[in-house]
Amino acid sequence: MHRKKESRINWLHIGMLVLSLNATPAFAATAVTLYKSPTCGCCEKYVDYLRENGFAVTAVNESNMDAVKKRHGVSHIASCHTALVGGYVVEGHVPAGAIRKLLKEKPAITGISAPGMPMNSPGMGEMKKGTLTIYAVSRNGQEPRVFSVE
Repeated sequence: MHRKKESRINWLHIGMLVLSLNATPAFAATAVTLYKSPTCGCCEKYVDYLRENGFAVTAVNESNMDAVKKRHGVSHIASCHTALVGGYVVEGHVPAGAIRKLLKEKPAITGISAPGMPMNSPGMGEMKKGTLTIYAVSRNGQEPRVFSVE
């Protein structure tokens, strides 16, 4: 009888070990692929900003950014770099909070954008809370609408 109990405990430990090895940590960084011009300094600052905010960024130098924007449907609301995260497009200097909101809410849109190069956005100088409008980019070609104000 003692042997049966010992055997059961060993299988329990083995099962728990297998489950823990297959589990994805809750704190795993969200993967981001960011396409940028190889010579853009503000893009590098934005990559650093994303990494500082817990994202795992793969930066890809791209000489034809217009083609990237066209391929991902953000030419009409473009900025200097284009990121792909969680099945969405994130165009420009979008704050981490807006990206997290996008990933949490999972709206039926192409992505979000901070068009142009706003001076109050991450990577473009001092951020001023409540002054940066982030737009939702629809899948059906409708005009962008406000997603959040950061």
